[in-house]
Amino acid sequence: MTAIPQGRTRRAARVPAFCVLAVTGTALLTGCGGGDPDAGTNGVGKLPADRIEAKTRAAAQGAPAVRLSGTVVTSGRTYQLDMRLKADGGTGSVTSQGATFKLLRVGAQLYLKADADFWNQAGGKAGGDGTAGKLNGKYVKVPQTDPAYKKFSGFTDKDVLLDGLLTLHGTLATDGHHDDAGTRTIRITGDKGSGGSLDVCLEGTPYPLRLVRAGGAGTLSFSDWGKDFAVTEPAQGETVDYGQQLPTS
Repeated sequence: MTAIPQGRTRRAARVPAFCVLAVTGTALLTGCGGGDPDAGTNGVGKLPADRIEAKTRAAAQGAPAVRLSGTVVTSGRTYQLDMRLKADGGTGSVTSQGATFKLLRVGAQLYLKADADFWNQAGGKAGGDGTAGKLNGKYVKVPQTDPAYKKFSGFTDKDVLLDGLLTLHGTLATDGHHDDAGTRTIRITGDKGSGGSLDVCLEGTPYPLRLVRAGGAGTLSFSDWGKDFAVTEPAQGETVDYGQQLPTS
């Protein structure tokens, strides 16, 4: 029997047992502290950045519903959004310049609900003749011809909103594997981050999970992909037809 040198024994003892995996009788050596970060994922992390972007946009467009929350900066104004969206409507809250209001769209009909302070700040007739009190806490119908309809309906339109948001500018590249609230992601960037970044889910469907928009134009999180919710017309007693241009400037 050949003796094994003690030094060799000590070196062998330093090799953790879990570095060798026996699979159907074949030993597979894995790098300790390393391994494949895409193991057990949906595989999109191995794709070029442009392919990842195409797949996550397709997944977002194909999902029946989504919830998004965070900030969007547009036309010099910051909006804090918490919206749930699907093909035939959307609902949620928007905060801008210290005022919060709710939006509800059922089909083509858009409603805006806010308190008296919002209508007073908005000015116009609603703030000057006591109408603000009548609109307080009511769902106000927004005519499709009203500028406010174009201004706010986009916040309730899943396809329009996602199509506009899920865009990175400049040359696309991957920026490593990350974690979003316990979910593994692959990050893609535009122009090394100056054109925005997007974290894409590596588990199941490659949905977008976190977006940092270019130029400091906001940060959004996406969740509840495919989770349905109801959008229904508010009760008649909760609705007001203002009948003219809304004072929402």
